[in-house]
Amino acid sequence: MGMLDWTEKSSAVLQQGGVIGPHERLPWPLTTVMGVQHVIAMFGATVLAPLLMGFDPNIAILMSGIGTLIFFVITGGKVPSYLGSSFAFIGVVIAASAYAGKGPNTNIGVALGGIIACGVAYTLIGAIVQAAGTAWIERLMPPVVTGAVVAVIGLNLAGIPIKNMAASNFDSWMQVVTFVSVALVAVMTRGMVQRLLILVGLIVATLIYALLTNGLGWGKPMAFSGLLNAAWVGLPGFSTPVFSPNAMLLIAPVAIILVAENLGHMKAVTAMTGKNLDPYMGRAFIGDGVATIFSGSVGGTGVTTYAENIGVMAATKIYSTAVFFVAALIAVVLGFSPKFGALIQAIPLPVMGGVSIVVFGLIAVSGAKIWVDNKVDFSNNKNLLVAAITLVLGTGDFTLRFGQFALGGIGTATFGAILLYALLDRQP
Repeated sequence: MGMLDWTEKSSAVLQQGGVIGPHERLPWPLTTVMGVQHVIAMFGATVLAPLLMGFDPNIAILMSGIGTLIFFVITGGKVPSYLGSSFAFIGVVIAASAYAGKGPNTNIGVALGGIIACGVAYTLIGAIVQAAGTAWIERLMPPVVTGAVVAVIGLNLAGIPIKNMAASNFDSWMQVVTFVSVALVAVMTRGMVQRLLILVGLIVATLIYALLTNGLGWGKPMAFSGLLNAAWVGLPGFSTPVFSPNAMLLIAPVAIILVAENLGHMKAVTAMTGKNLDPYMGRAFIGDGVATIFSGSVGGTGVTTYAENIGVMAATKIYSTAVFFVAALIAVVLGFSPKFGALIQAIPLPVMGGVSIVVFGLIAVSGAKIWVDNKVDFSNNKNLLVAAITLVLGTGDFTLRFGQFALGGIGTATFGAILLYALLDRQP
């Protein structure tokens, strides 16, 4: 099968609630609409990460598109994944560049050099996996471990919408309105609308928000001035990397976290699709690494496979890589449109928060699904303790420091699960 040789499925398959596999696609108009939903799913986090580091969000959007296309080519179009800005870089980038937290990062160059070093390390790990195969990964990560790690990716992020995306009681209620809207669309509708549950739920909640705030004056009104003033077309602000040994040593170890994330995502997609993606694991790491190198070389953030988009796949049962190809092309176009960036930033934060609650919850549940599908036996104390400890380490964001380098919740949970299982597996 050629890289772009998808089998077309009729939209009738959708109406019957059928699954669209990675090698299949819907008619192009429907594929494009699904691509838009994926762009919106990744957008909040992909824009938020650069803002927290003082990077240009339009470059981040552009690089997420180009990065996803690089990943698509290197994996031969076989792995359904979207690459967006990685949050794993935020702490080390702020430390390396001494960023004050507001406005453009004046010392962005050294951070970019570190991001490139991380991409190189990540690519090398991918080359080793490609050469040595994935059997050793299988031994390290049986279903009890992968299920726990996937669940933790969702649970670790749970605090973001609840703590950071609702500034007032009204905002909290708007999050409730949002996730109830998404849930009602998911259960009460059929066919195409049901598959677009995230997008339709978000639009409904945004309209309700506008009515309550701009109309009735209950909360912070939606501001449209940024949208009206933004140019339709404009170049993002490119930056040049500076290679500082200190910054490179500080940022390069993030590659370990990216490997853990990517591995968990691949396992989640394998569990959902029933297609074994392990043969593409090395290529997926290389694709992500090369995309990170490219992004860092022009002023973008490091990139990683996106849990938000895996959540969308879990909800829609559409795993077609054609959707990600289209989403990537849309992101590239939008990277050159400040107007679109302003449109997404006009979506109220509590509405994005409500959507995030749904998406992160879906990821957590897809981890539990790995346990169910593989009939993991929790009467076995080894399985019970590995899962129990991993879930709390990840959800509580347990952090271990090694000098300047900090390994946060997802990292400690992933390595904790692998090491704990290896330790307990040796017992009689």
